[in-house]
Amino acid sequence: MDVQINWVAVLLATLSTMVVGSVWYMPAVFGKSWSKMVGMTKEKQEKGAGKAIAVTVVVSFISAFVLAHMTYISSVFYKESFMVSAFTTAFWLWLGFTAARFITHDAFEQRPTKLTVMNVAHELVTFMVMALIIGALKP
Repeated sequence: MDVQINWVAVLLATLSTMVVGSVWYMPAVFGKSWSKMVGMTKEKQEKGAGKAIAVTVVVSFISAFVLAHMTYISSVFYKESFMVSAFTTAFWLWLGFTAARFITHDAFEQRPTKLTVMNVAHELVTFMVMALIIGALKP
């Protein structure tokens, strides 16, 4: 099977993760709560920002590529619209890998449930925005 990837969609989906994260974790939204729960100071955040952004871009690109790849396979297999495949694929990838792993790690690290919910919900929104972009820009 020749999997078709829209690279513009993958790049836009990658960038969308930065936008979603910037809004989600701004102080007026969840940033203050998040900082308090993880013990993040402004100084510590500024010191590690460059590395964190670089890591985020790389892993977001990987996530967007995998989502685009699996969306194409899903749409061909199930013969659904590309948009429907993008959203359903994003949901199942989020649930089975992202949410499940966050919850497991946070349980062992004894992180507050509120923090786990905040981060897992952020990831769901992130995946749904990526799905919207990938689904709209069918290869």
